[in-house]
Amino acid sequence: MTPEVKTQILVEALPWIQEFNGEIVVVKYGGNAMVDKSLSLSFAKDIAFLRSFGIKPVVVHGGGPQISTMLARFGIKSEFKGGFRVTTPEVMDVVRMVLTGKISRELVGMINAVSGKKKAFAVGLSGEDAGLFSARRKTVLKPSGADVNLGLVGDICSVDPSCVLNLLETGRIPVISSVAPNCENCEEVLNVNADVAAGELAVALCARKLIILTDVAGVYDNYPDSHTLISRIGIAELEEMLPKLESGMIPKLTSCLNAVKDGVKAAHIIDGRQPHSLLLEIFTTSGIGTLIQAESAYELECDADEK
Repeated sequence: MTPEVKTQILVEALPWIQEFNGEIVVVKYGGNAMVDKSLSLSFAKDIAFLRSFGIKPVVVHGGGPQISTMLARFGIKSEFKGGFRVTTPEVMDVVRMVLTGKISRELVGMINAVSGKKKAFAVGLSGEDAGLFSARRKTVLKPSGADVNLGLVGDICSVDPSCVLNLLETGRIPVISSVAPNCENCEEVLNVNADVAAGELAVALCARKLIILTDVAGVYDNYPDSHTLISRIGIAELEEMLPKLESGMIPKLTSCLNAVKDGVKAAHIIDGRQPHSLLLEIFTTSGIGTLIQAESAYELECDADEK
């Protein structure tokens, strides 16, 4: 990269750095970015960079592949119904151990390690801490009309963001694992979809942005044709597309849609397989993924002031 190109990148980033200073950005961390060490390091550097420029990142993570690996080590079979992991009490023990005890600690340590002189400014939490999340058991409906029992799988029913806001005010970076106590049975802890948890938290925090890292470049008009990547889309257009999309994208995009409808100014789907994808999406005018806003596609094309 030539000095001229580097200079242009910095010049282009400056107005966005100024625009988002002091704003809360909720980032869902997942996909290959979570299991590839070089991409994990790239992500940690991006989060530290955002905080150093006055943006307030909040990270929510899942850990499906790591949970499956650990279950296999213990000789426990992974079972899925309706796209959800069937979570017995035995499986839930592993889920909590992997999410809160392993992934969260590793990411906190990585962010702190790359943060330069400002050490130890990331803090690990789970949805169980300080009443952050509560959830109720989820069931899915078979085509026959019968309910499928998923065990200890939950849907968020309330969010209390006080502890997250307190951490942000002291300059910390919350790193949150997506488990939550059952609001109908305080002795149970439920496994919650991290995309959904990130979207609900973004709304509760009045976040400026919700950004979901995944293993595709964004929303495609004709998946998997890379030439049909949609860079900007309004919620009406996305709602029309939603039933036609790949099943794995539906929870992510539903979370984005709900967040934007409930006041989050912009939601983004970006490719976590690309190093520094977070910075490229936020600090370049064109971005690299798909931006979702309340306006129609035409209005988005006519108004490039918000990313």
